[in-house]
Amino acid sequence: MKVLVTDPIADAGLQVFRDAGHEVETAYEVEGDELLNAVSDANALVVRSGTEVTREVFEAAKELVIVGRAGIGVDNIDIEAATDHGVIVANAPEGNVRAAAEHTVAMAFASARSIPQAHARLKEGEWAKSDYLGAEVNGKTLGVVGLGRVGQEVAKKLHSLGMDIAAYDPYISEERAEQFGAELVDLDECLERADFLTVHVPLTDETADMISTDELAKLEGGYVVNCARGGVVDEEALAEAVEDGVLAGAAVDVFAEEPVSPDNPLLDVDDVVVTPHLGASTEAAQENVAVSTAEQIVAAFEGEPVMNALNAPSIDETAFPRIEPYIELAETAGKVAAQLLDDRIEGIEVVYQGDIAAEDLDLVTASALKGVFEPLEWQVNAVNAPRIAEERGVSVTESKTRSAEDFQSLITVKVADGDDEVSVCGTLFAGDDPRIVRIDGYRVDAIPHGRMVVARNADAPGVIGLIGTVMGEYDVNIAGMFNAREAIGGEALTVYNVDTEVPDAAIQKLHDDDRIIEVRQIVLDAGE
Repeated sequence: MKVLVTDPIADAGLQVFRDAGHEVETAYEVEGDELLNAVSDANALVVRSGTEVTREVFEAAKELVIVGRAGIGVDNIDIEAATDHGVIVANAPEGNVRAAAEHTVAMAFASARSIPQAHARLKEGEWAKSDYLGAEVNGKTLGVVGLGRVGQEVAKKLHSLGMDIAAYDPYISEERAEQFGAELVDLDECLERADFLTVHVPLTDETADMISTDELAKLEGGYVVNCARGGVVDEEALAEAVEDGVLAGAAVDVFAEEPVSPDNPLLDVDDVVVTPHLGASTEAAQENVAVSTAEQIVAAFEGEPVMNALNAPSIDETAFPRIEPYIELAETAGKVAAQLLDDRIEGIEVVYQGDIAAEDLDLVTASALKGVFEPLEWQVNAVNAPRIAEERGVSVTESKTRSAEDFQSLITVKVADGDDEVSVCGTLFAGDDPRIVRIDGYRVDAIPHGRMVVARNADAPGVIGLIGTVMGEYDVNIAGMFNAREAIGGEALTVYNVDTEVPDAAIQKLHDDDRIIEVRQIVLDAGE
């Protein structure tokens, strides 16, 4: 597989690709048509913040499986376009958490004690000891806006130094916040209580300029630290608040425009400490994000879960071995169900019964959807299958129950066109041997492999013999047969594994017999 790297990453990350046997091509600072040409045959793209991964890029990259962002922010990647094209987008949020948190703490101290200003004046020969009266953090309140990974790490570090923590984050529970010594409050209370405010949220339409003139006024006499994303704090309002004495100081590592413009108002205010986006700039952090990104790309190539996928179901690494065999089983059940219905699909239901119901199954459900849609010749994978369902107006439901009659674990995929429904149930024998065990309530024991023929017929003498004879006439070898019936003399269902395609003429000849109700040919991947 070919990996294209368009922004510099640590050599340790490149070595992960080479050790796994993949081709690595570096093309730094490419853009426009050069980027489109470079990515045209790439299976993976690795970027940092320098490369804009637009819809055009995804349209040009027909072989692309995954885009890896060596860092946290993905503002430069069109995730909607990636999803439309079935491309995974993954970042590396853990690799630089410690570095970003430590820089935040350092910036808080630098601002509170005027360290850069005093340093500069001393270098110039001034002993300005009496000009700087700093603030201690012990006994003060830290306001944290965004209690994600970095926010949690900052809260832990400064709580251990004697600070009280008031946090605003509508997406975290009170119990989780308490683990980091934080009390959850609304934004206004967070601002009013804070002596120091630090923000740790992504830049979105919701968070753009979320800390502006009115919010800064509530922090009177305090300090603001932004080492998250430029644009979250209104730069002009922040400069004015410090300049006018509303705030005692501020520290900023990220800017709305980077590299920062020389006329940015924050650069002209003495009590604002600025650094050029150094939050993740440690040797350890750069190596960590490079290796993490590379390992996720290799996992994607090998069909394993991508732990930090942003637009695809992901799963904890420790849980993956428990669900891995069910991923293919769910996809196969979906394929069989869709081909048996052979009509416009309006609804899909995935039912989990038994031990499997205790697991995180988003990835398995996405695989079931992939199986349903794949026979319809849509370009589909586990990344865009949920999107395809939404765009096609197909309702998707998932249900779980811990009881499973006769089986330790059972997966059922049901597809419906509004009037008719087909259900296919699968399980695993001996841990990893997939079987189709029910089709529309008929108990079977079919091996889902290659080409299959599903016949519904009257439960009458000679019918199975007829089917075998017709198959023989058309040189179709039957590799296996699994029969079930609803009642003696009623309707029966039989699943045949066959070695080759069954000609239309053979299927028509079977349909010509009044005892044959329906014959469907099922094609699975192994039969192509």
